[in-house]
Amino acid sequence: MTTTITLLYLALMLFSGLISGRAVKQVKLPNVTGYLIAGLLIGPYCLKLIPLETVVKFELISEMALAFIAFTIGAEFKFSYLKRMGITPVIIAIFEALIASVFVTAVLAIFGFGVEISLLLGAIASATAPAATIMVVKQYKARGPVTETLLSVVALDDAVALIAFGVSMAIVNMLKNPGQSPGIMSIISPVIEIAGSVILGIILGLLFNVPLRFFKKDSNRLIISTGFIFLGSALASLLELSPLLLCMCMGATLVNVSDASDSIFRIVDSVTAPIFLMFFVVSGAELDITILPKVGLIGILYIIFRVAGKVFGASIGAVIMKAPSTVKKYIGFTLVPQAGVAIGLSLIASRALPEFGQTIRAVVLSATLIYELTGPAFTKIGLQKAGEIKI
Repeated sequence: MTTTITLLYLALMLFSGLISGRAVKQVKLPNVTGYLIAGLLIGPYCLKLIPLETVVKFELISEMALAFIAFTIGAEFKFSYLKRMGITPVIIAIFEALIASVFVTAVLAIFGFGVEISLLLGAIASATAPAATIMVVKQYKARGPVTETLLSVVALDDAVALIAFGVSMAIVNMLKNPGQSPGIMSIISPVIEIAGSVILGIILGLLFNVPLRFFKKDSNRLIISTGFIFLGSALASLLELSPLLLCMCMGATLVNVSDASDSIFRIVDSVTAPIFLMFFVVSGAELDITILPKVGLIGILYIIFRVAGKVFGASIGAVIMKAPSTVKKYIGFTLVPQAGVAIGLSLIASRALPEFGQTIRAVVLSATLIYELTGPAFTKIGLQKAGEIKI
């Protein structure tokens, strides 16, 4: 692929996303839904304007966007906020993730799909994609207790999902090989990944503050910010850590140790719009609509009961922590989107149960397609019902 053709594809993505984002706005849908639809239309499974091999090569855009999104989520974790909120977001994240997992596992087992595949799909169901949710919050400038809690919950969700998946993998390995040890590394590995991501993110956040003392211009600080975000994402990939958690912790550290953090997040926010748009267009192009007819009953049950588990679990967690009534009622509806982490876990699950590999992939990819297209609308509705979006 020549440089000229690459630039043409990038231009097509930007303009199609812009137009589609404006079009869906006319029917009161979030811009991110328009970006995903644009990608779906111009991608390899619809109009084929961008071939599949090109979409795969644009994975760099997705990594960049997710790193920036995770970094900006970290800005929400000020000590003052943590002191005020306490462990409420943690409890809600645990309950919404684990109850979604329990719902999916139990229903699939009841319908006779096998304990192993039920456990793994149940664990995958716990994951939530933060990117679409954050974009809806940004677009509508949502403010209030639901929004505050939501930003923390989606940041913590992946950590809970990784641990849940590790435990499920250990149980599956024990069921498949009853004479062997239960595979303690399956449980320990996610904990190591999470701890390593947090520690390295804190270290980078502290180092981030050093050059800010010597470079005061916005242009220089944008260069520093971009360099550290890219460095964090790269180190996470090299060390098999979580880029999302690492970059989030880097942002959280910076916001608590640097007087310049407000200006840093403002500068970053001002230049990321085209990156985020391209990320969602690429995500839309990756959505394979041809997979839908293969989903069957197992996919339908997964799609329905994951959402039911998220809504019920989030409400239970909010009730336990005596959160505001709007949080109890609506936060679950903002946790529908599911994408990257779930797809990654589905690959691991497919290798663990090769005889069910195609089924697991079909279910997760079909669910991703539906959740990504409908999730932003659910998030908007939830925040609107809570009175935190003024339209």
